[in-house]
Amino acid sequence: MKASTVAYKPVGMALGTLGGVLAGVAFKQLWKRLGHEGDAPDATDEDRTWREILIAAVLQGAVFAVVKAAIDRGGAVAVRRLTGTWPD
Repeated sequence: MKASTVAYKPVGMALGTLGGVLAGVAFKQLWKRLGHEGDAPDATDEDRTWREILIAAVLQGAVFAVVKAAIDRGGAVAVRRLTGTWPD
């Protein structure tokens, strides 16, 4: 295993956890800014429409994907700067 891969594993895990928390906060803020009161609906929320549930799911997925990609890329760049090689 390359040193960059070994160095990236714990960094990637820590950043992934942080990214999940940040994505959750970002999604909640986005949901409120779109004019929705309260929390986003769960799939089993009986009082919400299909449309609202599916819109919330699409937005949440998009936010999580963007945050994950940004954090993964940033972590890989940081490892390359520290070790001189790109992690696999």
